[in-house]
Amino acid sequence: MSKAALSGKMLAIALATLSSVVPLGRTQAQTVFGEAEINPETMAAIAVPLSNGGYNLLVVEQLEREDRKQCWAETGANPTRVDPLLLNFDFTGYCRRSTDSNGYSMRINGQDFGQSYLLRITPFENEILLVATPKDDDQEEIVIGRSNGLTEGFLKFNLLPGWEFTRRTFEDRPLGHFYFSSDGSQTAVLRKPTIDDLVAGITKSSIVMLGAVPGMETVLPDTPSPTETVDPGSTAAQFTDISGDIYRSEIAQAVNVGFIAGFNDNTFRPTDVLTREQLVSMAIEGLQSIPNASLAVPAQVTNAPYPDVAADRWSAAKITWAQANNIVSGYPDGTFRPTQPVTRAELLAVLRRTAEYAKAAQGQPMTLVATNGPIAFSDTAGHWANDLAAQMSTYCRVASPLNESGDRFFPDTASQRNYAAAATLRTLQCSVR
Repeated sequence: MSKAALSGKMLAIALATLSSVVPLGRTQAQTVFGEAEINPETMAAIAVPLSNGGYNLLVVEQLEREDRKQCWAETGANPTRVDPLLLNFDFTGYCRRSTDSNGYSMRINGQDFGQSYLLRITPFENEILLVATPKDDDQEEIVIGRSNGLTEGFLKFNLLPGWEFTRRTFEDRPLGHFYFSSDGSQTAVLRKPTIDDLVAGITKSSIVMLGAVPGMETVLPDTPSPTETVDPGSTAAQFTDISGDIYRSEIAQAVNVGFIAGFNDNTFRPTDVLTREQLVSMAIEGLQSIPNASLAVPAQVTNAPYPDVAADRWSAAKITWAQANNIVSGYPDGTFRPTQPVTRAELLAVLRRTAEYAKAAQGQPMTLVATNGPIAFSDTAGHWANDLAAQMSTYCRVASPLNESGDRFFPDTASQRNYAAAATLRTLQCSVR
């Protein structure tokens, strides 16, 4: 497959060459990506109710085609109730949806704030608000949308004046990531009561309209000139704990693709272990970057996929899809053990199935063709994953020695986030060749 045929995300990976990672300011915005307008009539920001009384954010795009299937229906106003029709049919090719920060973020005045603000839903008087919460406690939450009332079920957010949906681009190629975008000329913030307010008996937060984004003058970096080169890996450059990591470059590329992210404190935590449900999420988000792999992952499920994975668990819908598509399986006792750390051998098993699915989605044979010779691991003989490790070592070195040193794979050792990010990235890269 030629580079021109790659999706924008995978092209970004293929072209990314990280010679260094330069630390950014703690709230500095990112300038790697561009954006393109989207017809607002084809977009909806939806609050999905949870059993605990909270909400998750679901962003849905109605894809424009002649044999259109409606992705959602709306009733009422102030608030507008939403019927998520896409949950009732295979919406592949008809609807595009994003359910977490891998699929949507905030952009202001041409700058990405996905690494410094998190989108969340918060109650406010007799409605709910869509806000961007800063990782820097010194800054205020920015109000993006409001439901204008409460009722049971799914609710639509009305974007505040000055806000619109746009699509992330890389070198003018569209990516599968949505922006809540504003030019920054008018902004509303959710202001908490001050000490003086509390003394005066004012205990509730209030929505305050401002002329511009607070702190914008300290947050936005200089715009690069047309002759400057912007490093595609710089979206991860602000992580404070990967400068000496062997997988630093691949971590940066993985974050750009969007199947893994950092934490609120600007860390990546490369040596933290990965859980089984986190691996499922990574595999699915990674597959979203594969050309023609439009995944019909439900926003929520009504039935528990496993006895120990409740239907309202954050990962339940993804685990359900992964189970149905033979990406993952449970244990002989019928459980899935979502919070159990993934071993390095188990990681390979899921990545092999992920690669096979990616190949099939592109209309190619599912056989994983070797790109290099096998590694003779010294500690996998007699292990159930012996052949698997050998095979995946020939597939863009998805299987490699622990910390890329020596000849031992350590199949039963819990996989750390750094290697999981690198191995998943290699799987995706190899699957679009």
